[in-house]
Amino acid sequence: MDQWLKTLKTATPQEGFELAITLSRKGVAYTQQSAEVREKLRPFYAENADSLIAGSQVVAINFQTVAAANNYWRD
Repeated sequence: MDQWLKTLKTATPQEGFELAITLSRKGVAYTQQSAEVREKLRPFYAENADSLIAGSQVVAINFQTVAAANNYWRD
């Protein structure tokens, strides 16, 4: 398996948020490894408010993790 996550440290909060999005997307890819199935499901969740809110929550949780690793709240 390719080791793509070297650190949670980022230079800026913006980079941290982008890392949180990447973590979230990787989580989906690890959970559903078939790109074909993910593509098939995308039209459903892309227009479903509950699915979009749930996705936003996952990103927010991942951003909390990255922020904690970088002490963003202390700046």
